[in-house]
Amino acid sequence: MKKFFLIPLLLFFFSAGIFAQGASLSAKSVIDSAAKKSSLSDSISYLRKNVTSLTVNADKRAVYVFLASVLEQQGQYAEAQKTYALAASIQGNANAVAGVPNKNSEELVVDAVRCALCAGDYASADSYLNSAVRNSKDENILSYVKLYEQWSSLCKAKNISDTKESIAMLKTYATLDSMKSVRPSILLTLWHLTGESQFSENLKKNYPKSMEAAIVKGEIQTLPTPFWYFVPRNGVDLPEIASQEGDSVSLPAESSSASLKSEKIVRQQLGLFREEANAKALVERVSAKGFKAQITSEVRPSGTKYYIVVVDENAKGSVGDELRTAGFDCYPVFE
Repeated sequence: MKKFFLIPLLLFFFSAGIFAQGASLSAKSVIDSAAKKSSLSDSISYLRKNVTSLTVNADKRAVYVFLASVLEQQGQYAEAQKTYALAASIQGNANAVAGVPNKNSEELVVDAVRCALCAGDYASADSYLNSAVRNSKDENILSYVKLYEQWSSLCKAKNISDTKESIAMLKTYATLDSMKSVRPSILLTLWHLTGESQFSENLKKNYPKSMEAAIVKGEIQTLPTPFWYFVPRNGVDLPEIASQEGDSVSLPAESSSASLKSEKIVRQQLGLFREEANAKALVERVSAKGFKAQITSEVRPSGTKYYIVVVDENAKGSVGDELRTAGFDCYPVFE
């Protein structure tokens, strides 16, 4: 009898050992390990690889939320929106992990919408907006849905006249108490579109510590996304765009994740264009100043092809400073 029960007993302890080993992999341990990687790409790869090994839905959701936030901070909006949406599809709230917001599914869908718009993918944004979030009981969620609906509409605008309806709607929203939670974003959008000082003054007076107020003051810059740079607008010489020629855009000094280690700068990016001719014109001006500029291209999820002007970083890491000294705004691209 003792021998008969020996094998099942050994199997039980063996299985228990495997279970305990698997259980030791938690959201916190995965995120902490990712933060210790030597490069951001390694950190992201580690997160993607290990999130599927998590057995607790709350942990898996937490890691996807963290991964999505890192991708968004790094400007990888298409991947970020997919990851937010994936996190939203997992049942249950995320476990409490330092640095990871404990968001519900509706909040994560809204995050996915924002990233889709930043990627220029208004079709995906509209799909998310037409989901269950439209019938949310949360007033805060509904305020974002209404704001992002107008942003999506603005993404489709071909000229100034196409923006009139959205501007009128946003002006109405700016007066509603139900839209108070997104009022700084509404005011920033109106100021960006119209260039009217009443909106920037409202931000500085009533929301002085907001990021939106910092943008209108010229203290920080918006990230280089199709929404902010290519939506038709009346405003010119706005602080968040240091210079503008044709459809070119100047880009912010740097974007990095506070949670993960800094990356090696491999090149400096000077402009983002929809027209190749404008990119070539910038290359000529940069080359005339003694820099070796080149053009790369990128197709966004919307199907729009963008032409990007870049200059490779040198061994001293001084190209950025040299470009700015020569009068060109740029921001670093990391490996």
